[in-house]
Amino acid sequence: MQIVDAHCHVWDLSLGKHPWLAEGVQHPHRYGDYSAVKVNFLPEDYQAAASPWQIAAAVHMEAEWSPDDPLGEARWIAELNEETGFPQAMTAQVWFDRTDAADLIAAQAAFPLVRSLRQKPKAFATAGKWSRGHRLAGSMNCPGFRKGYANLSQHGLHFELQTPFWHLPDAADLARNFPDTLIVINHAGVPGSRDPAILRAWSEALATVAAEPNVRIKVSGLGVRGEDWTTDAQREVILTCIRLFGADRAMFASNMPVDGIFRSFPQLIEDFIEITSVLPERDRIAFFAGTAADTYGFILS
Repeated sequence: MQIVDAHCHVWDLSLGKHPWLAEGVQHPHRYGDYSAVKVNFLPEDYQAAASPWQIAAAVHMEAEWSPDDPLGEARWIAELNEETGFPQAMTAQVWFDRTDAADLIAAQAAFPLVRSLRQKPKAFATAGKWSRGHRLAGSMNCPGFRKGYANLSQHGLHFELQTPFWHLPDAADLARNFPDTLIVINHAGVPGSRDPAILRAWSEALATVAAEPNVRIKVSGLGVRGEDWTTDAQREVILTCIRLFGADRAMFASNMPVDGIFRSFPQLIEDFIEITSVLPERDRIAFFAGTAADTYGFILS
């Protein structure tokens, strides 16, 4: 099975550019204690973690690089690629409400490996606090956010969205209002639980945004805090994403090394392969490689 990894991270902690990974720091994280990932994870570490699997191409996702050096991560990834050939593309960081957002977006777009940008919008802590038409500062509904967001299309960049599932209707509105900009939902829309009632609410919200043709989804980030990762626990989430979006708009992603807290890379791949065995072969080829290749501009052999 040829595999393109649509979402992974590499970092070198000796650079001191990832405040959340600094020694002694524990930021709030949906996985809880993430101390296990506070080690260097470079191209050779990624490849060793994936073995015996060979990954055809991988996309580095911005990893909360320090915002006082807004172009530093893209520059560093470009150097890594020149030295090692990995990663083959990247998503850079963005801050849409910065006064210099337009200039920074143009500067990020000038790096050949940059295909997309990510900012995690502000979000309500619980679904009960969300309401349609809210004007939460820094959210997808915020005028300042949208002013910066409007610059993406002129540079051919798409938007990587990580947000709690109850904000997915906001993403549907954003997609309709900016039809020329592709949105790629990260981490399966973050269901965050396997409780049947929560999965129903997540599925309904996901269906809302899946109805928009300029939205795709990466199926990753499936760990649940305090719960063991099992193949069966991931089955409904994975198959629901593919059912709602279709294999031509859904793609495999590892979220390594973060998802390595729950599952080794080879085991994760094997879980996805087993779960998707019920799908037609064409759909599996698209899900594991074709959709990501189309999204990030890879030419596969």
